[in-house]
Amino acid sequence: MVYKYKISIAKLIESFSLTPLYLPADPAELYIRSSDVNRPGLQFAGFFDVFDEHRTQIIGKSELTYLQNLDPAKAQERIDSLFELKPPAVIISRGFEAPPGMVDAARRHGVPLLSTKDQTSSFMSSLILELSVDLAPRITRHGVLLEIFGEGVLLLGHSGIGKSETAVELIVRGHRLIADDAVEIRRISSKLLVGSSPDNIRHFMELRGIGVINARRLFGMKAVKMTSKIDLIIQLEQWNDDKVYDRLGTENEYMDILGLKIPALTIPVKPGRNLAVIVETATMNQRQKKMGYNPARELMKGLGMAAEDLPPIEKIITNDYWDF
Repeated sequence: MVYKYKISIAKLIESFSLTPLYLPADPAELYIRSSDVNRPGLQFAGFFDVFDEHRTQIIGKSELTYLQNLDPAKAQERIDSLFELKPPAVIISRGFEAPPGMVDAARRHGVPLLSTKDQTSSFMSSLILELSVDLAPRITRHGVLLEIFGEGVLLLGHSGIGKSETAVELIVRGHRLIADDAVEIRRISSKLLVGSSPDNIRHFMELRGIGVINARRLFGMKAVKMTSKIDLIIQLEQWNDDKVYDRLGTENEYMDILGLKIPALTIPVKPGRNLAVIVETATMNQRQKKMGYNPARELMKGLGMAAEDLPPIEKIITNDYWDF
C-alpha cells in the first residue's frame, strides 16, 4: 500500500506530551504514514499471520500483564518478534515502565519507543483522530469556507463573482471565516469532510479595490476559526436569463468531493440580490431539511398535491468552478 501523507513523531510528541524512551533518530525525521493503530496482544501470544507493520503499536495494561506472566525468555522472544517487524512507533500507555528488554529491542531494531500517561482507550481514540486528520486524503480548491449557524458552508464560483465580498458581509453579521481563496479539504472518515486554510494564508482575504486584509486582526478572534466540517456547497454564478433555476427546492443537488456526496445549491448572482442574506437562508433551510422538514413538500401538501408520492430528484452537479 502506498501512503501519500505522513506525520512526524516530533509532532505527536508535542501534541500528546509523549515521553521518548528510545528514538533511533531526530523525531522530526521519523514519520508515521498510516492512521491505523494496533494493540499487539495477539502478537505477544505468537500470532503474526495478519500483522500490519505500518500500524502504530499501543501497549496497555493487558499486554504488559500478559508479558509479565510469560516465562522471561519467551516474553523477550515475543518482544523481539514484534520489534523486528519495525512498526513506525511503539507507545506504552498509562505511564507504565517498559518491560525488561523492550528498550534494548527497540534499540537493536531501530524502532521509536515512547510513553504516555494517558489511559489506553482515551489515548487511542485521540491518536486515531489526530492521525485521521493529518493523514487524510485531501485536495485544495479555489473557494471560501465559512461557519454559518454552526454549519460549514463552502462558497464556490469563478474569480470575481463576489465570494470574498459575501464572506466579509457574513463575518460582519457574526459568522466565522475558515479559509479564503484556497480551501484545503480532507476526508477524515467515510462520512465527514473537513476544510481548513493553508498556514501561510490563514485568515487573509483579498478584496478587489481594497487589497489584502487580515480578518482576525480586523474583526477579532470571534470572526475566525481554524477548521470546519463541510455541510453545504453553494455555487455562485452569473445570472443567466436562458437558464431555468429551481424555484421550489424539490431537487436534491449534490457535489462529489473525495467520494462523498455533499448537498449543493446553485445561486445566481445579479445586482440587487443580497447574497449574504440568501446564503444565511440557504444554510438554515438546509439544516431544516437535514432534520427532516422540507418546506417545498409541505407547501405542495398544503395545496392538495401528493408531494409524498413524488420521487426525490437527485442530481450530481459538476465542479466547473474548482480550478484556479
